[in-house]
Amino acid sequence: MALICSISNEVPEEPVISLTSKHVFEKRLLEKYIAENGTDPINGEPLSDEQIVPINTTPVQRPRPPTATSIPAILKILQDEWDACMLHSYTLRQQLQMTRQELSYALYQHDAACRVIARQDKEVTAAREALATLKPQAALAAQQPIAPVPAPVAPAEPARPEPMEVETQLVPIGLSEEVLQQLHQTHVKLTSLRKKRGKEMPEGLPTAAQLKHYTQSSSHPGLHSASLPGILCLDLLPGSKRTVTGGADRNIVVFDKEAEKIICTLKGHTKKVTNVVAHPNENTIISASPDTHVRIWDIGEENCKHTLRIHDGPVTGLSLHPTGDYMLSCSADQHWGFSDIGTGKLLCKVADQSVSHGLTCCQFHPDGLIFGTGTSDSLVKIWDFKEQKSAANFPGHSGPISAIAFSENGYYLATSADDEVVKLWDLRKLRNFKTISLDDKYTVRGLTFDNSGHYLAVSGPDVRVYQISKQCDLVVTWDSHTQDSTDVKFGPDVSYVASVSNDRTLKFYSPN
Repeated sequence: MALICSISNEVPEEPVISLTSKHVFEKRLLEKYIAENGTDPINGEPLSDEQIVPINTTPVQRPRPPTATSIPAILKILQDEWDACMLHSYTLRQQLQMTRQELSYALYQHDAACRVIARQDKEVTAAREALATLKPQAALAAQQPIAPVPAPVAPAEPARPEPMEVETQLVPIGLSEEVLQQLHQTHVKLTSLRKKRGKEMPEGLPTAAQLKHYTQSSSHPGLHSASLPGILCLDLLPGSKRTVTGGADRNIVVFDKEAEKIICTLKGHTKKVTNVVAHPNENTIISASPDTHVRIWDIGEENCKHTLRIHDGPVTGLSLHPTGDYMLSCSADQHWGFSDIGTGKLLCKVADQSVSHGLTCCQFHPDGLIFGTGTSDSLVKIWDFKEQKSAANFPGHSGPISAIAFSENGYYLATSADDEVVKLWDLRKLRNFKTISLDDKYTVRGLTFDNSGHYLAVSGPDVRVYQISKQCDLVVTWDSHTQDSTDVKFGPDVSYVASVSNDRTLKFYSPN
């Protein structure tokens, strides 16, 4: 049933009912009537907008006007609607094109801004590295006395000749009875001292609980060149706060930890310096490089005393004999050599005929009559120095041996290779008694025991310290380097730990 408005007598578009007269009205007509008269149109009683109730009905489709009932009129309406649709579509396409152009321009500006920011960031980083490199050098230059300018009338003094480094020929002269006797006496003395020390933890050595609280105390990024970043090896001058580092920039740097300044920079190698050894009692440093040379340096005079051409291939390992008078070197040419560091003479040179692979590392036993070498075919060999023969083989690794380290107590040997493990060997029983599994893709770059043999430090993607016991528990891990750590060393009585890295920094860790 259709509703009819009581005023217009037509079907209302918005029907409402008056609560006063109960009649149906068109809403707009009733509201207008109430606004003018304020009463109900039917009974004349007072009526307000609040007394109007909307009626929910199905919308009524009004009939088309007479002009839209013919075919030409319908075609005209359809044509008008089509034209309006096309005009609207054209307007939308124009707006879309303008939006695309604005977006393209904004993206171009964003890309240009990102390029500028990246270039500025690169320049700032380079400037910071250059500044960090210049600061230690400036401190060193500030301490050097400025030579007075001679008067014009004074006669010129003859220039002093530069100290010439001695290059020793590759000719072994043999081991004399005097040298062998000295090595034997040192062995007997050191063995006796080690037995007296026993297995007890030395007084003053931090416990594992104390070592856990060691944190980074300082970081020094400006020791080596920023153009060839990377510090590859490290050693500590015993009894002092000085460190020795060798870098990819072919330089050797002596750094004072307390004064935080460079003592000297030694130059001479033509390739990166991969091994450095500091003499425990003299101002002497030994260095090795893939340039096939071993160099012996005097820190006081800041010059190279001897250049030893021992090997025909890259020198891969160095170790100082406990006497302090001799050194061991090994090379990718499959030979190891024994030299006198005082005279710079090669005493003997031996090749392992049983293998056809180069040597990757070497180290003397703390007593000095045996030493270990690692090979590129994953074999660790123990040598009897007097007999100059292999005494034992330690297989079990896979990949080239990356580092070996003897414990100061003389009983244990730690080895690593490209197999994500560190193996501990008992030299008394000649067997592997513990294998420490590392993280996936963990490449060990360096191993070192502290001077008591109670702790083992490992350098690689991070720096970590293990306590040598039946369990070999992990004590502490430091991951402050941004690239792989290449070497790590303990300070005296583990008072601090030092590490170097490919990120060109030298870091110290000590109690917080």
